[in-house]
Amino acid sequence: MPTTNLKPFKIRNIDIDPPLILSPMAGVTDYTFRRLIKRRGGVGLVVSEFISVEGLTRGNPKAKRQMRFDEEERPYAVQIFGGQVERMVMGAEMAEEVGADILDINCGCPAPKVVKNGGGSGLLKDVPRLETILKEIKKAISIPLTLKLRTGFTESTINVVDVAKMAEQCGVEHIQVHGRTRDQGYKGLANWDLIRKVKAAVSIPVSGNGDVTTIKYGMDRWREAGTDGILIGRGAMQNPWIFRQFADALAGREIYQPGLAEKKRVLLEFFEMCREEMPELPALGKMKQLAGQFTKGLVGGAQFRLTLYHSYSAQEILDNITNYFHTLQTGEDYGDGLVEAEDITIDSCDAFTSTATNHDPSPKSFQATAI
Repeated sequence: MPTTNLKPFKIRNIDIDPPLILSPMAGVTDYTFRRLIKRRGGVGLVVSEFISVEGLTRGNPKAKRQMRFDEEERPYAVQIFGGQVERMVMGAEMAEEVGADILDINCGCPAPKVVKNGGGSGLLKDVPRLETILKEIKKAISIPLTLKLRTGFTESTINVVDVAKMAEQCGVEHIQVHGRTRDQGYKGLANWDLIRKVKAAVSIPVSGNGDVTTIKYGMDRWREAGTDGILIGRGAMQNPWIFRQFADALAGREIYQPGLAEKKRVLLEFFEMCREEMPELPALGKMKQLAGQFTKGLVGGAQFRLTLYHSYSAQEILDNITNYFHTLQTGEDYGDGLVEAEDITIDSCDAFTSTATNHDPSPKSFQATAI
């Protein structure tokens, strides 16, 4: 792989090393998943799920739990969303109070229920309101303020460069661009040329986001756009080692490839972490969520997932994992013996949220919420 000039960068005095960021994903990047990824190595910054300031500032227990983190996760950013200036300021102050290193503003979620209340990518239609939110938050907190945004609301109203310039003037210290419009959702390919234009237009660090599920694709887009960092979201669900592999590539090392034994161990580690943090039923849901992506590309992965979906207890999950990996390690075919294409498709920024709470184990139920 060709050498690159990609190197760590700083958000104020915080080193992002390696310059690789776990992108926030609703229903995914919670306390357990972030630690799982952090322990695999290679990630320079982890970010919480996006957290509603309406829930956070009104004492919603779920919203407060979403801010929880462990010291091993640092540097750690809390991402909040909302459309009301006062609530956004209060939410930012609460994030600083719990010890977050960075406060990130979501200006990218395309979900209708978020946009209709003026949050997420809805702020791209009301730039003066976004400017007020950024200025007021900047005055209220001492930790670095960052912004995650899309290229525009529609193809005919692309305004990411102008918004990025405005954000820099407001004191934002890092801009993360998802290279799609709000109307695109997660369809089509991300426009990394627009990300390149943002990087050229501002002097603060800029990171790019969109479609990075392989090292080659990420490296190619990174070179084209010249960004300081890169965000990986869905790719980390399928491959928890992707950050370590990127870090290996950056350092010119042989790229790490986990064996079957380690893949089994990581699945079991995640399940044990879930069981420590939540009752058995939601832990089963979280396990099925990760397994639905993690086993793509493995022999008989579809049949294995079908077996997991119909597992109704922790012991059934453990037994089925053991049986699956034992079969592969002995060289036998599992199920139909086929290997699926390694693709990940979603259609909403909150596509995964119901999986953690929807405990119907059927494949239909899972696919409707997470695939």
